[in-house]
Amino acid sequence: MTDNPAATNDVAVSLRARINTGQPHTARIWNYWLGGKDNYEVDRAAGDQIRRLHPGIGEYARADRLFLGRAVRHLVGEVGIRQFLDVGTGLPTADNTHEVAQRIAPESRIVYVDNDPLVLAHARALLTSTPEGRTDYLDEDLRNVDAILEHASKTLDFNEPVALMLLGVVIFIGEDDEAYGLVRRLMERLPKGSHLVLSHTVTHPAMPDVDEAVKFWNEHGTPKLTQRTPADVTRFFDGLELLEPGVVSCSRWRPEHDHGAEPEEVAMFGGVARKG
Repeated sequence: MTDNPAATNDVAVSLRARINTGQPHTARIWNYWLGGKDNYEVDRAAGDQIRRLHPGIGEYARADRLFLGRAVRHLVGEVGIRQFLDVGTGLPTADNTHEVAQRIAPESRIVYVDNDPLVLAHARALLTSTPEGRTDYLDEDLRNVDAILEHASKTLDFNEPVALMLLGVVIFIGEDDEAYGLVRRLMERLPKGSHLVLSHTVTHPAMPDVDEAVKFWNEHGTPKLTQRTPADVTRFFDGLELLEPGVVSCSRWRPEHDHGAEPEEVAMFGGVARKG
């Protein structure tokens, strides 16, 4: 399902017209770093250059993906959440939100939201719900809060708690007031007991090569990225009850290991919080 009017007559033609294969794109580079095949030579070249500037950058993609899995498993298995609004979905890969959730609770319902035409072209992979549950996809921009919530209400019951997933997406909102305002507006419309799961790339004095990699990206790729400090990322959770261990490197949010070694820190920080 899509609200993209350009796709009504000839989906394939309209999507091709919206996909720019001559400029690297974050979703496709992310897909490349995760070992996917939905990318182009221009994305691989940019991804390799960024990796030369910051050799550990590929670990961010994996750490963020593993964070998604741990957060969803906690919310479904321990909290009892059965509804997810995943905004900034990215290209489908292994263990998408609905697959993780429905593995534990087959009746879970998930609405995916993204405005990348390549994601829309592969949206069928996001709609493989269990018979007991349901998934839906909306071709929409994060900034269009009313449209997102109106469409999502056809699948999700906003009288019951919802987990809002914003993984690596508010980095594309450059103005702080707008970025914080969008997250606040979305959470205000969700009922008590809902949760926010958010991750964001950070700038940190201990990781100067990250700044160089982001600078390179903003000069050559699209869309542009905005880095924020760990304290700035924590502000997205203002007014909510942060779950332990708070806002930390995604690799260090409730890591699933038993050998006692703390995972390496990555410049992608995330957290989970409850609306009281």
